[in-house]
Amino acid sequence: MAFESLTEKLAATFKKLRGKGRLSESDVKQAMKEIKMALLEADVNFKVVKNFIAAVSERAVGADVMESLTPAQMIVKIVNEELTALMGGGDSKLKISSTPPTVVMLVGLQGAGKTTNGAKLAGMMKKQGKRPLLAACDIYRPAAIQQLEVVGAQLDIPVFQMGQTDPVDIAKAAVEHAKRHGNDMVFLDTAGRLHVDEQLMDELRAIKSAVNPTEILLVVDAMIGQDAVTAAKAFDDALDIDGVMLTKLDGDARGGAALSIRAVTGKPIQFAGTGEKLENIEVFHPDRMASRILGMGDVLSLIEKAEQTLDAKKAAEQLERMRKNKFTLSDFYDQLTQLKNMGDLQDIASMLPGMGGKKLDLSVDEKGLARTEAIIQSMTPYERENPGVLNSSRKKRIAAGSGTQVVDVNRLLKQFESIQQLTRQFSNPKKSKGLLSRFKGMGLPF
Repeated sequence: MAFESLTEKLAATFKKLRGKGRLSESDVKQAMKEIKMALLEADVNFKVVKNFIAAVSERAVGADVMESLTPAQMIVKIVNEELTALMGGGDSKLKISSTPPTVVMLVGLQGAGKTTNGAKLAGMMKKQGKRPLLAACDIYRPAAIQQLEVVGAQLDIPVFQMGQTDPVDIAKAAVEHAKRHGNDMVFLDTAGRLHVDEQLMDELRAIKSAVNPTEILLVVDAMIGQDAVTAAKAFDDALDIDGVMLTKLDGDARGGAALSIRAVTGKPIQFAGTGEKLENIEVFHPDRMASRILGMGDVLSLIEKAEQTLDAKKAAEQLERMRKNKFTLSDFYDQLTQLKNMGDLQDIASMLPGMGGKKLDLSVDEKGLARTEAIIQSMTPYERENPGVLNSSRKKRIAAGSGTQVVDVNRLLKQFESIQQLTRQFSNPKKSKGLLSRFKGMGLPF
């Protein structure tokens, strides 16, 4: 996940401060030096780092901090507030036109993930009750139109295309098509280049002039670091963009782009792509991201992710079954699947307070989960509800039907028995202390 290294370095700096109790000005200066180096190593723009450190230092050596009973906590609070301000302060929402359709023009360099992430955004709007239309205005990149049609079909969103004709004509026709067919949002997937050039900008200016988009959203790859900031400045100078969508924030990006773009362009980061799946997009919240960078967690985003992914009714039913000690193999598999659907568990862990920057071996074992699914699906409904009836002959049949070995079936049953023991203890609060440690060594497929 982006910012992992930065989070670790900041956590180490704050730990030193907490160990000192009362702080001197030299302690604060040393801490600022370490924070500065951490930000520069995270590929944050040098001028942005310089201004950030000046703002934090000015507040950190004030009387409110030096005379505080917990000065280290006050400095963390100041850094948190300044990080939030650096990334834009409050949330920035997509503008919706008072006279439909709302036209969102997606621009960016080739390879930034514009087509896929534009479709993700359209999918997000559809979930909010909008009726989006995707328009294929990239006539240059091989298979760009086909790619848009594929992701549109997966999201059940219509795609407007006119083949290899003039992109300006396509954009105008798409807007007219939306008006006639009741689409209240149009997402224009425009062409990109491997680098910023005048030919690209001229075409984008022509599209902007022709359709007068409600919002121009720049899609930027967070993995390219300061080049992302340079590209953002160039697109903003040419088109006066309204906002930015950062992609690949789930990768090994050092995070500098997210901390620099707002300061350099003055334009907000509105959305973030956080994975390869079409549902892996989220609204960018500066305050929540600052909290995650400082290892303070992001409980609100975790709750929202769970609400979007988990089946609340099924979860309530499973909880009641656990309380009544009726937890079955079918329930076990449902929970593993829902947990997997929430995304990368390392990313989820980073949203928990105090977990930022900690290395956890929490990656989902896709093969293990597939094996578990195959074994459980090879059982009869009766066997899933009553695993105690699984004798050697039944296990052999299940192993043959799932393409596994009897030892795999036995391993799954042993894991399930451990889970059942835990559910019995969860139903008795007096015996539930220290249960988390019991998960270690179970060999679960995650």
